[in-house]
Amino acid sequence: MSDLKHGNIFEAFSATAAMYPDNTAVEYLGTKYSYRKLLGLVESFAGGLARFGIKKTDRIMMYIPNSVQLVLAWLSAQRLGAIIIPISPIYTVPDLKYLANDTESKIIICSDRNFGYVKQIIPDSSIQKVIVTNVVDMLPLWKKAFGFLADKVPKGKIEKSDTVLPLNSVFSSVSSPAPKPELDETDIAEIIYTGGTTKHPKGVPISHGLILESSDEQLGVRDPLFPKNKDIIMGGAPLFHIAGQTCSLSTVVIGGGTLILHPKVNLDAMFDSIQRNRATSLIGVPALYRMILDHDRTDQYDLSSLKYCFSAADVLPQEIGARWERKFHKQIYQGYGATETCGGVCMAPTDRPLPALTMGKLLPSKEVLITELDGVDPLPLGTPGELLVHSKRMVSAYCNKPDETARAFVTINGKLFYRTGDIVKSDEEGFFYFVDRTVDVIKSKGYRISASEVEAVLQEHPSVVESCVVGIPDKKVGERIKAFVVLKSDVKGISGNDLIKWCRKRLIEYKVPNYIEFRDMLPKSKVGKLLRREIRSEERKRLET
Repeated sequence: MSDLKHGNIFEAFSATAAMYPDNTAVEYLGTKYSYRKLLGLVESFAGGLARFGIKKTDRIMMYIPNSVQLVLAWLSAQRLGAIIIPISPIYTVPDLKYLANDTESKIIICSDRNFGYVKQIIPDSSIQKVIVTNVVDMLPLWKKAFGFLADKVPKGKIEKSDTVLPLNSVFSSVSSPAPKPELDETDIAEIIYTGGTTKHPKGVPISHGLILESSDEQLGVRDPLFPKNKDIIMGGAPLFHIAGQTCSLSTVVIGGGTLILHPKVNLDAMFDSIQRNRATSLIGVPALYRMILDHDRTDQYDLSSLKYCFSAADVLPQEIGARWERKFHKQIYQGYGATETCGGVCMAPTDRPLPALTMGKLLPSKEVLITELDGVDPLPLGTPGELLVHSKRMVSAYCNKPDETARAFVTINGKLFYRTGDIVKSDEEGFFYFVDRTVDVIKSKGYRISASEVEAVLQEHPSVVESCVVGIPDKKVGERIKAFVVLKSDVKGISGNDLIKWCRKRLIEYKVPNYIEFRDMLPKSKVGKLLRREIRSEERKRLET
C-alpha cells in the first residue's frame, strides 16, 4: 500500500464500518457484534474516556485478555488519539510497575482477576483511573446469568472508588461525540513492549501509518484464497502481540471480515467456533498447532472450512508442519517479523507451491540486507547472515533506551535499518529461510552450530514435546551442546542416550548433543517464545558454584 487511504486507524475503521455495517466485526463467546454496533460502542466509550480528560498522546495501558472489550478499548483509544500500551494479562507486579512508569500511563484497563496486581502499583505510578472488566461484561444478560449460576465465569474482587470504575460505567450517554483530534499517519498509535537480551522489555512506538500498511500487506497475502470482507478469522494469537494485531485485529480495522475471540485457549471451544462460523483463517503460534494435533477430540469437529492457517511468533518445527499436512491436507503458512518491524517482513505467498521451510517472500514495504554479524556490507546470495530491515514508515528508536537504540538501529547509505539479530538466507527465487538467532549460535570445536537445527531434530522424535538446546562453556572446545527435553506425559523408558542415538543418525557428529537433561517444562516469554537465555544463565551459574 504505497499511499494510505486513511490518515489514522480510526478513520480506516470508520470507513470499513460504513462499507460493511451489517457484517459481523467480532464474535466473542458466541455473541456477534456488527460493524454498525461496534462503531456506536466505540463512540460511546471514547466519549466516556474523554470525560476523564483523556486526549491525544495520553497513555492507556490495556491489561486484558482477548475479548470484545479489548477491541472496543483499543479502537476507542485510537478515536481519541491516545497511545495504547497493550500488555500480556499474565504479567505480574514487577513488569506492570515497570511498564506503568516507563510509559507514564494515566489509565489502565484491566480484568477483575488482575485488579489485585494493579492495586499494588497505583501508589508508585502515574495511574489516575482504573477501569475494570469481567470477561462477560459485554455479553447479553441471559448469558451472564447462566455463566454465573453455573460457576463458569472467572472473577476477581475489586474495590469501587473514584479511582476504580467498572467498564460498563464508562459508556457515555451524552449525544454529542468526543472531539476528534488532528491525527496523521506519523502519530504514534501504540507502544508494544518486546523482550530481548536486556533485563527489562523495550518499548516499541508504532505509528498509525505503519500499522495500517503492515495490516494491509499481511491480510493481502490471503487475497488469492478469499476476499478480505469474507475472511472469518479464528484469532488464536494474543491481541497484545503484533502478530495478533496485524494478522487478526486488522480485519476489523480495514478488512470488513469477522474476528472470533476467546479469552483463553480452549481447544473444544475454538473448534466449535470454527465449525459453527465456517472460519476461513486460523492465526496461532507453533504450540497451538501442536496442541491441536495432539488433542483427543480434534476429529470430532469439522475444520474443513479453514483455508489459511498461519503460524507466527516463532519458528514452526518441520515435524508439526508435516503432521498438519498429513492430517488436514493443508499447509501451515509461515512468515517472519518482529515487533520493531510491525510484524511481517516476509510472508509465505498463497498462490504458488512453496519450498520446504521457507518463511516467505519479502513484503513490498520492506527492504532488507543480509550482512555479517554487526556488518553493513551485503553477503553473496545464499550466504547466511544477519537480517537488517528498512521501511519508509519504520520504527526508529526504543522508548527511553538510547543505548539499546544505538545497538539495534544503524544508518547505511542514508537509510535507517533495524538489526534483527537473526541469521537468515535467501535463494534465487526470492524466498527467505530462517537459520538461527545470533545469540543462539553455539560455537564448538571451531564450528558454528544452529541451536534451532538441533532442537528440530529432537522434536521429530515421537516421544518429545519440546526441546531447548544451548552451549555450555568448555575450555577445551569452546562450548559443549546440552539439550533440555520435555517428554510426552505418557512416555516412559526413554533415556538421554536414546535421544543422543536418535540425533547421531540425523546430524553431523559435531552437532550431536553432549548432554541431555529432562524437564517438566521449559521457560517461555510472555508471548510463548522459548527463553534459551534463561537456561544458559542457569547453566553458567551452575558452573560457577
